Parts: sequence; structure tokens; C-alpha cells
Amino acid sequence: MSGALIDWFGHAARDLPWRAPETSAWGILVSEFMSQQTQVERVIPHWLEWMERWPTPSALAADEPGEAVRAWKRLGYPRRALWLHRAAVEIAERHGDEVPADVDALLALTGIGPYTARAVAVFAFGDTHPVVDTNTRRVIARAVHGKAAAGMPAARDLDDMTALLPGEREAAAVFNAAAMELGATVCTARAPKCGDCPIAELCEWRGAGYPENAPAKRPKQASFEGSDRQARGKIMHLLRAATAAVDPVAALEAAAEGSSGGTTRDATQPQRALDSLIADGLVVEFEGRLRLP
Repeated sequence: MSGALIDWFGHAARDLPWRAPETSAWGILVSEFMSQQTQVERVIPHWLEWMERWPTPSALAADEPGEAVRAWKRLGYPRRALWLHRAAVEIAERHGDEVPADVDALLALTGIGPYTARAVAVFAFGDTHPVVDTNTRRVIARAVHGKAAAGMPAARDLDDMTALLPGEREAAAVFNAAAMELGATVCTARAPKCGDCPIAELCEWRGAGYPENAPAKRPKQASFEGSDRQARGKIMHLLRAATAAVDPVAALEAAAEGSSGGTTRDATQPQRALDSLIADGLVVEFEGRLRLP
């Protein structure tokens, strides 16, 4: 399986800017932060702008955290921008402005969990670790276990990927990327393109006749429309666009405005959204007004 996937990746991989050979470990780290729960196509222009403005951790660390939040724009989950700024400060101060290669050192940085630590160690430094995201889990579920979809994340996922990794260091890194790419572009959740799959002949799910045997799905996230997340986003949009500190009343009014021009049904939502942003450190109260950190 690994050989077929690696060969396929050599000609089918998307031309993503952070895959360029000259990309620094910092650039790869930034791409991993930005790509969490976000479509790659949305990430590309933000990553290019970010790397032009802040080509090193120390360049970002020298700016205020609020500038990172502002530059994050509408990528979603803006706490990632705040965490990335904190990680940049830590890298600049503790590691001489160089992203560490060791997984444990990466885990000690703000905002970096096991997946991101392994991904940076593999894609930036060529270390041998299993890197498993949602796309990889789907490929393994279908090709190896004959399931229509992956279940909830589990420790077994890493064991499965470890068993598939080639023994040669460089090949293992490429295979990690290839499995993700296959899940993202061919072995997709809703409409898999089995005719384009380089491992179709080896796929247990296909061989079994595509049984409807998907594990129970996780509960769906509540709709974004009308949610606290949407109200938070409206406040953040107002503050990112502002050139001066903002009156809290204006922030609450922005949060209350509904998509159709009316107001939210939940009268407590605007204040709740604002309070949560302050608690997360994304909004700062200063002399009775609001600003980015």
C-alpha cells in the first residue's frame, strides 16, 4: 500500500505553498495552526500574507498579540491566532528563534497538541512518527478495516498508521502526507472517487461491496446561524476593522444584529459572547472601551 500511495502522491499532490522545499519549519508550523478545522483553500491566502509579514517567530513576537488576531481575519477559531503568537514568543525566547524538532519540546509550546507536534516533527524535520488527521483516519477505516467511515478518534488510530509506515525515514514522511492527501481529495467522506484511487484494489471496503457499516456518528455541532459563535464573530469583525478602541455598546449592538437585519432572539447572547471573548483573552477592556489584546 505504501509504495502505491507514495508514487501517486508524487504526481497528484496539490501544489500547496508550504510544501515548497524552501519552506521553513516556522512556515510549516503556521500552516498546521491555520489548517485546523479549516479548508486548505481558505488557508492559502492567509498563510502567504502571514509569512510575508512575519517570516520568523521573532517577527511575530515583536508585534502585539492583537495584530495576530487582526491578521487572522475570518479563518475562524481566533484563539488559534492568540496561541500562535504566544508560541512565537516562546520559540524566540527559549529556542533561539528556531522551531524545535523534538516532539516533547513542541508539545511544551502554547497551542500545540499531539497531532500538531507530530506533524511539524515529520513535515518540517523528516522524523518518523504517525501523523493522523480526519482524512487519514477515513482512508485507514475504509482500506484496512472495511468500514464506510472512521469512528471516534482513538489510540488505535496511531497504532494503525504506525503499522503502515515504511521503514525508510523519508518514505515514512511522504506516506504520512500521501494518506492525508488521498482522504482530502479522493477518498472523501461523501463522494469517494474510487476510480481515481491508487489503492482501490487493496481497499477492504470496496472489496466488500461498499457496505453501509459506518460507526455511530458524533453529535452534530449546533448550527452557526444564530449561535454564540456567530455573535462572537461579529464582535471580532468590528474590533478587527476598528482603528481605535470601541464602545462596549457598539460591540453588543453588533453581536445582537441578526442576519436578516433584526436582532437575536436571545437577549443575553451579546453580553455572553462579549464576556467569553474577554475571558479567552481575545478582547481587552481598557478605560471603559474594548480593543484587541
